[in-house]
Amino acid sequence: MLPRISCTQGHTKIKYILNHPFVAFAFTFFVCAASVWFGNAALSKYRTKDSETASDLGIIQTATLTLLGLIIGFTFSMAIDRHDQREILEESEANAIGTEYLRSDLLPAQTASAVKVLLNSYLDQRILFYSKQDQETAKEITRQTRELQNALWNEILPAARTQPNVMTALVVSGMNDVLNSQGYTQAAWWNRIPFTAWGLMGAIALCSNLLVGFGARNFSNNIALFMIFPFVIAVSFFLIADIDSPRGGIIKIEPRNLIHLKNSLNQSKVLQHLK
Repeated sequence: MLPRISCTQGHTKIKYILNHPFVAFAFTFFVCAASVWFGNAALSKYRTKDSETASDLGIIQTATLTLLGLIIGFTFSMAIDRHDQREILEESEANAIGTEYLRSDLLPAQTASAVKVLLNSYLDQRILFYSKQDQETAKEITRQTRELQNALWNEILPAARTQPNVMTALVVSGMNDVLNSQGYTQAAWWNRIPFTAWGLMGAIALCSNLLVGFGARNFSNNIALFMIFPFVIAVSFFLIADIDSPRGGIIKIEPRNLIHLKNSLNQSKVLQHLK
């Protein structure tokens, strides 16, 4: 009996390819190039040479390539929207942490000091979240982030219970924003282009390359020329996978606002010590 490949294993392999854009480029180029070769070597012998069939083939090729271009453009737009959303949420997260750091002064001095120390540690973990990490390190960062979130909430909870006033409500509201912003960011990083969109785009790309090979008349003499089309498609897939992958590609989400906030807090500490 042949070994069965579970759906989970298939998804894991697909995720690996999509999380590594260079692998996606190599895989796409190989499959597309093989499709062009197969279309010419195995299917072109069924092609008739009358002018009407050639005209019909041109119409089909044009329609298929147009559809492929539209699908690639639509998928690229999806990737750009997700990338922009992640950048906006990084800025929102930095604003939420900075605001809560200032609002913590409304708490009693001892509690405010403890909250600021925890927020500084929390800020360090959020900066690490945006850096390129292996799976185990990313899990450890997530675990420490959750522990710090619980510590922050437990730190302000007694003050909220014993001093239910407007000032405390501002601190509690700010802490809610800090915790929620991390959840929104994590959800945005999980929000990737669906596998069905990749599958549809891949299927149309496969058909397009088969048609290119099927219609090629001097394939053996112009192999390099006919490889341009698979290369262009592979580059398109690479760019989409790169933008859609927050950590695995060249284009990354830089924690510029979080780093700027960290530097600002460090400078404020230095100034306080000088005073």
